[in-house]
Amino acid sequence: MKRDDQQWMLDWLVKTTGRVQNFANDEHDLPPEVKSYRMIPRVLYKEARHIETIAKAAESAGHTDTARQLYRRASQVYHEAQHSIFEDDNKEKIFLHGKHIECYDKVAGYADNPIEKVEIQWEDVQIQGRFHLLRDKRKAPAVLFLPGMDMTKEAFPNPLANPFLRRGMHVLSIDGPGQGMSNIRKIRVSDDNYERAAMAAIDWLVARPEVDPEQIVIVGISFGCHWGVRTAAIDKRIRALATTYAVVGPKKTIFGEASPRFKQMFMYMAGLSDEDEFDAMTERMDTVGYAERIKCPTLLTMGEYDPLCHLEYAVDFFDELNCPKELWVLENEFHRISLREGIGGIEIYPYIADWLRDELDGKHPKSLNKTVLVKQKSGMGPYEAPTDSLSLPR
Repeated sequence: MKRDDQQWMLDWLVKTTGRVQNFANDEHDLPPEVKSYRMIPRVLYKEARHIETIAKAAESAGHTDTARQLYRRASQVYHEAQHSIFEDDNKEKIFLHGKHIECYDKVAGYADNPIEKVEIQWEDVQIQGRFHLLRDKRKAPAVLFLPGMDMTKEAFPNPLANPFLRRGMHVLSIDGPGQGMSNIRKIRVSDDNYERAAMAAIDWLVARPEVDPEQIVIVGISFGCHWGVRTAAIDKRIRALATTYAVVGPKKTIFGEASPRFKQMFMYMAGLSDEDEFDAMTERMDTVGYAERIKCPTLLTMGEYDPLCHLEYAVDFFDELNCPKELWVLENEFHRISLREGIGGIEIYPYIADWLRDELDGKHPKSLNKTVLVKQKSGMGPYEAPTDSLSLPR
């Protein structure tokens, strides 16, 4: 069955779950007014416009701390509104994406640290990034953040609570091929060009006087995990790699078993309309053979029942790694592992930032090879003692 032939099912799930993907999670992402997928852009536009109106009122009153929080929320909702339109040159998508950027620019203007909007030359095009600098702009390690498939460079890090800045690291987040501004510019993603764009971003970081070129790390979330793995396998300048919401191994789960939205979205990002052509491309989008080429210390974090990357795929990938490595598996969790009981109900990012900081500070042994089962309702989170096996019995 073709992906688009399942639209009726996606509409039903949108209505009953308030979600467009990751249906195992209980929380609703969409307001109850949304009864079908096609309603998302306009309903969320009204919500974002309302939040932005309050932000402007707070700003006019001189309440800039409140205003910047509201502008960030408006930016997030505008992002979700535009993300639901899979059509080039669509006036509504361009408008909504523009509002997403406009509200984020307001947040950046009120942030406690410098945030630069930058253009990075890559091959014959330019990709856009957001460079979050330490307040004193000292020479320091830098994180290259690779967003997930349905994210933009504005989605993370949180410009008002950046866990990497707090640990002494600059952060560059990019709109790689197919994402955000690159999507608007029709810079398409292919099976192997994102890692080349990421390497251009590393070139850019190396040239910045604020960046220690020997201390560049990659953080990848969701499909950014896939791209981070392939980049680290190719570019030996990477000091460490940390990934979350795992997407490693073959891609038949994310494009053949999960919500049709994933396949619809990626085909749009790739500029493809022929599903057979896309399926042939995804056969080349594997990480098999890449793990053994990674030499930098690597952290992989995921949910035990992630429907986009089955646990056995992640274990096979982890076993293939021939470098210092650590795997965290959150018991009974799915793709989204932030704000979960096993890690105390907070985001996963502070834990990742701590792991990277420890690595940069030389606290990890070169013999690091640890698997941690993060128990859902007991234990010490990722600080739990290593487990010998993720198989039953345990």
